[in-house]
Amino acid sequence: MTDSPTAPALTTILWDVDGTLLFNAASGGGELYHQAVEVVAGRALHPPLPRAHGKTDGQILFEILEAFDLDAARHDDAVAALDALSVERATAGDRREVAPGIPEALAAAADRGWVNALLTGNSATRSRVKLAGAGLDPELFDWSRSFFGDRARERRDITTAARAALPDERLVIIGDTPRDDVAAVAAGIPFIAVATGVYDVDALRETGALLVVPTLAEGLDAVLAVIDALPESPAY
Repeated sequence: MTDSPTAPALTTILWDVDGTLLFNAASGGGELYHQAVEVVAGRALHPPLPRAHGKTDGQILFEILEAFDLDAARHDDAVAALDALSVERATAGDRREVAPGIPEALAAAADRGWVNALLTGNSATRSRVKLAGAGLDPELFDWSRSFFGDRARERRDITTAARAALPDERLVIIGDTPRDDVAAVAAGIPFIAVATGVYDVDALRETGALLVVPTLAEGLDAVLAVIDALPESPAY
């Protein structure tokens, strides 16, 4: 009697949102974090902290609370305020733009039987608002395999949670910042970089990314080939 062949591991692509699936907001978007903490504090706070790309919503809000000597226990209130402000801005007509090649990349992954999911510093609410506002159907993603950073102090908290929750799946992160790479390494998940955020190709080549492409429109075939070549075992 021979053993039955082992089924290949399910492949799940964990997509970042800002700078990867969607272009960053033209306004920068960072002011919403400050406004959310002002809502919680009930007063104006000066000066705002400088924006740092690649941080989670949770980390940014914790840092603002700490900078103004506000109780960290108000963090959940700040998350709720940030969600509300994001919905309000979207309702007023603020829209993101889908990055080049993203619809084709999502379709190509699905055609191969891979799962498209999210791994983002945003909350689930903010992710849905941004995707829907850009015209990218949120239901293209498996929300049961998605991970959010609204309560994460560091991005590695999200990646390690993903690895722990999906131990038998072949995971790959697609993102646009060096912080995505650092967090991917912390969880032992391969990382592919796309230069549609604030970091260019040269900067992203300084990371440990398996591959760096300017956009998914230009680099889709290479991205698919790299994922195809990953070992079936989820170990990396």
